[in-house]
Amino acid sequence: MREMRKIEIMDTTLRDGEQTSGVSFATQEKVSIVSLLLEELKVDRVEIASARVSEGEFRSVQKMARWAETHGYIDRLEVLGFVDGGTSLEWISKAGCKVVNLLSKGSLKHCTYQLRKTVEEHLADVKSTIAAAKGMGLTVNLYLEDWSNGMRDSKEYVFRMMDGLKDEPVTRFMLPDTLGILNPDETFLFCTEMIERYPSLHFDFHAHNDYDLAVPNVYEAIKAGVKGVHVTVNGLGERAGNAPMTSVVALIHDHMKLQTNIDESHLFNVSKVVETYSGIRIPNNKPIIGDNVFTQVAGIHADGDKKKNLYFNDLMPERFGRFREYALGKNAGKSNIIKNLEALGIELDDESTRKVTARIIELGDKKEIVNLDELPYIVSDVLKNGLDSKEIEMLNYSLTLTDGLRPTATVKIAIKGEVFQETAAGDGQYHAFSKAMYKIYRRLNKPTPELIDYEVVIPPGGKTNAYVQTIITWKHDGKIFKTRALDIDQTVAAIKATVKMLNMIESGNIPNMNYLPLP
Repeated sequence: MREMRKIEIMDTTLRDGEQTSGVSFATQEKVSIVSLLLEELKVDRVEIASARVSEGEFRSVQKMARWAETHGYIDRLEVLGFVDGGTSLEWISKAGCKVVNLLSKGSLKHCTYQLRKTVEEHLADVKSTIAAAKGMGLTVNLYLEDWSNGMRDSKEYVFRMMDGLKDEPVTRFMLPDTLGILNPDETFLFCTEMIERYPSLHFDFHAHNDYDLAVPNVYEAIKAGVKGVHVTVNGLGERAGNAPMTSVVALIHDHMKLQTNIDESHLFNVSKVVETYSGIRIPNNKPIIGDNVFTQVAGIHADGDKKKNLYFNDLMPERFGRFREYALGKNAGKSNIIKNLEALGIELDDESTRKVTARIIELGDKKEIVNLDELPYIVSDVLKNGLDSKEIEMLNYSLTLTDGLRPTATVKIAIKGEVFQETAAGDGQYHAFSKAMYKIYRRLNKPTPELIDYEVVIPPGGKTNAYVQTIITWKHDGKIFKTRALDIDQTVAAIKATVKMLNMIESGNIPNMNYLPLP
């Protein structure tokens, strides 16, 4: 049985990825990223820096090299070097690294207009640098910068360079789409030409994402036969970035049925660490690592998953250290609710599930998604003191808060169909609301309860638009009882809890909780 082809993964987050506008990793962050890439993700190689950037970069490379030497990874660290008379090689060697990714010119325009040299002159310089590197004990890989334009405009130049270098001690020849210009058809054609002309050489492909084609171009390069591809964590990189590691690895494993050494279970964790270090947020819809990509919103999808995993694909979240979620919002159906209740270990009968579903759809009109952390509060809001009786209805209210003035509230309610309205000022918005309600009840000679305790609970990890649960303890007619309600606004939740209390008193349906300690 023939062994499955394995694709080599080189990560360049710390070199090409750090060229993302606004990104600069601290030294300790770089050491952390290197260790995560090599020890957790099992990346084959890591390009960690460009030579001669700064004194600070030199010290960072030294620390990464010392860590790699101690942990047995020094041969897997690579540094971009230049054809500069040996200056880059000295820099790399003194920093403690053993591999140079030498940058040569892969297009006639770059050679002619940037270097102002002929192909023969440039070849001689490159060969001299390779010889010097080998003399210093360095392993040499070779970039053909702007190779994609070279293949479009001056193939004879590319082949002249390769003919002159194919017998040099170069471990890998690296083919960059430096400006992200290629489409998948060109990528396959150009890589095929290189591999067929030089079948004994190891070729890497290095994609950029200017046309959003980095991942499909990687796919075509592998189809053509390249042995390695370059990626960055979260697709970081200059301009539109590089090919993102997560998408490339999933593509290789699922669509190409090929192997890599990558441990998928750590992809999400490493992506989140790099997100924190870089300050570049991962889009919510970013494949595999976005916050929303394993969240089903439509109720019909949750229903299909419940019956036969009808809306699953090969990108199972558990592969990447994640789990599937079912969104709670206005598009949620009963199946979404059941899936989330199961995740929390909550069992409800059909009628209770129907009520909770209706409440979530109602709340979903106020914000896009209800968080899983908020679900128990919603269940509690619906099932505890959630009276169907509506003898007292809140028709309207207005709360006013002005700097330097006391808060005021105007309340309009219906009691058994009869409408009443009052306005009052108070020490806070809810206090003003309570005083307006008291005015109405005093006019009607109706008894009012005593507020014993007022508690506000925010779900764990709640954001500024998280639902707030307000729990109010009342004393009425010798009985102590609680009502609770949920809303984004704390005062609104308290008003809802108060209306529940009034309906309980009106209907005579007050639970006896006198075991609670009296104040």
